[in-house]
Amino acid sequence: MSMEQKLAELAQRHEASHAGGGAAAVERQHARGKLTAHERIESLFDPDSFQELDPLTSHNVLEFGLENRRVPGDSVVTGYGAIDGRTVFIYAFDFTVLGGTLSLTAARKINKVQDMALKTGAPIIGIMDSGGARIQEGVDSLAGYGQVFVRNVLTSGVVPQISLIMGPSAGGAVYSPAITDFIIMEDGVGQMYITGPDVIRTVTGEVVTHEQLGGAMAHTTKSGVAHFAAHGEEDCLNLVRHLLSFMPSNNQEDAPEFASPDPIDRPCPELRDIVPVNPNEPYDVRDVIQCIVDSGEFLEVHALWAANIVVGFARFNGRAAGIVAQQPMVLAGTLDINAAIKAARFVRFCDCFNIPIVTLTDVPGYLPGVEQEHSGIITHGAKLLYAYAEATVPKVSVVTRKSYGGAFLVMSSQMLRGDISYAWPGAEMAVMGSEGAADIIFRDRIRSAENPDEERQRAIEEYNEQFLNPYIAAARGYIEDVIDPTDTRKLIIRALDMLRNKRDTMPPRKHGNIPL
Repeated sequence: MSMEQKLAELAQRHEASHAGGGAAAVERQHARGKLTAHERIESLFDPDSFQELDPLTSHNVLEFGLENRRVPGDSVVTGYGAIDGRTVFIYAFDFTVLGGTLSLTAARKINKVQDMALKTGAPIIGIMDSGGARIQEGVDSLAGYGQVFVRNVLTSGVVPQISLIMGPSAGGAVYSPAITDFIIMEDGVGQMYITGPDVIRTVTGEVVTHEQLGGAMAHTTKSGVAHFAAHGEEDCLNLVRHLLSFMPSNNQEDAPEFASPDPIDRPCPELRDIVPVNPNEPYDVRDVIQCIVDSGEFLEVHALWAANIVVGFARFNGRAAGIVAQQPMVLAGTLDINAAIKAARFVRFCDCFNIPIVTLTDVPGYLPGVEQEHSGIITHGAKLLYAYAEATVPKVSVVTRKSYGGAFLVMSSQMLRGDISYAWPGAEMAVMGSEGAADIIFRDRIRSAENPDEERQRAIEEYNEQFLNPYIAAARGYIEDVIDPTDTRKLIIRALDMLRNKRDTMPPRKHGNIPL
């Protein structure tokens, strides 16, 4: 055979690999509004940067008719390329090949890029569009999943891991995304569930659709499993690029820096009016965030779940930072179970990857209630305390209005190793609000008064004057200063710049035991 013939054979094999399950299967994929694995990768990566690995591997199963269904590359496309010039690894399930089911061969392909990402310090992206374990391979397929899972765990906190759910992801297939740092689901297309509607109907009698059970809205609003819901393939892939821009390639680096046209010392006089003086009056904390960050750009994470707390990424003077802030528009900004879990997870991600944390506090405390207590708010609330105390990245906080009780301590206080803490002039920091405090401290005085209502009001005003102001905390050294809201952006940037080379340590140990 001549070299020309050999090259022709090589081109034919590569063409077969790129064709996936064949023209008919590709047409069905397109008819569902879905791109193929190769098309998704080409759209995601910088032009002409993707290098495929193992395009000629195939499964070795000769039973159940699979001997005639051997496609070069099998059911997953793997490789590496560049996103905004940075190396990124990827594995993308190909639904056109046996429904994207996982074979032992496909698992080994994924394992290879997982190992390479870990060794080279590059992020890894998984695109899920899979029917789950390949039944015909039995325990071999399950073993393959196990090898993927263990690498997800070993990679956690070393390089960023992002999962895109752009089709079905069922059974054991959902646990790999669950271990990764962020999950993006394509609305109306992506689905995640342990057991499908048919099994649920058989076992429990409940009737539910695939979308109701495990669609993007279910997991971004009810379960909190997914962090983002994207609308369409292009939006899904663009969101990955945007998200990666806020994080480093690995835990030894810092996130990319960008030149910012937004002046460092830009005043924010509108902050004096955004936050109402009345501690019970709601406002949208995202207005505060957009005012202080570079060019108002804020990528909110988990925007539709546990909305009483807001977390996400922004930049200050071109440098990435994570933001955690109460949302007074929802549940008055109280901390409940879901909010604590959401914020703790985000704080721990930022700490893994050297991303400073800016905290805006306006919290009346933890959400009271029998359901919250019996559902374990003590344990779940402690997760946020643990996350802040453990974090060694720069931590800057601003009390914008009120900060009561244990929630005052939890929200990046100096007692939890916060670095710089400020408060606005109207801030209130105490064990509780004035009405509850006055009813306890001045109980006897109020009861014995000729006019209890008037005496109670005088007691509340007395408590406000003596305790509910930021100057007591400043006098005790629990905050660095009381600041004009107008200067908030400038002072946060100065603090972050000062803390740029911060080094903190933890006691020698294998790992802590966070209250899960």
